[in-house]
Amino acid sequence: MTAEAPPGGALIVFAREPVPGQVKTRLIPALGAAGATRLYRHLLDIALRAAGATPTASRRLWCAGAPPDGGRCARLAHQHGLTWRHQPAGDLGARMAAALTATLAENDRAILIGSDCPDYSPDYLTAAFAALERCDAVLGPAADGGYVLIGLRRPAPELFAGIHWSTGTVLEETRTALQRLGLTWTELPTLRDLDRPDDLADFPHLLNAYRRLD
Repeated sequence: MTAEAPPGGALIVFAREPVPGQVKTRLIPALGAAGATRLYRHLLDIALRAAGATPTASRRLWCAGAPPDGGRCARLAHQHGLTWRHQPAGDLGARMAAALTATLAENDRAILIGSDCPDYSPDYLTAAFAALERCDAVLGPAADGGYVLIGLRRPAPELFAGIHWSTGTVLEETRTALQRLGLTWTELPTLRDLDRPDDLADFPHLLNAYRRLD
């Protein structure tokens, strides 16, 4: 049975404007710039479809690198029933902290996901909202040592400071920070994300669909 999402929650999707050479750059050696961009658009579509099908009070796409009018990000957000806004300046931690703080000023809980995971589903996102009924935070671990989801009931910008982003220690450092801040948390099942050429071995259908042709 699917967990029932509590009312009042907000869902944040973090993404980049899908411009060749600026997204999935670590996959370019395996897929080429065009193939990596097409794959990224596919992953972003998965995240947005899952977000659009998750019952919650609000859904917003926060986009980095988009033109002033929002470009493709704005069009995709509209297509999937999300509003959108530009990500602020700063490193990943600063941007996530800002997005969650702004969202929690208007909502009683907030979930943030990225756009690198082929396994997002409405059930997974709904379970995250349900987890926040009993805990201060929720994490969706990634198989590579990071996380594919984080949710909070109140702002905690300190949670994102001093984390070595894009490394295999992100999840453990975040657990340590949660403990240091005295926050209770729960963890969802581990999912896989797709960042490096080695990750493509877990998704042969995607490798075959987006491999470089030159």
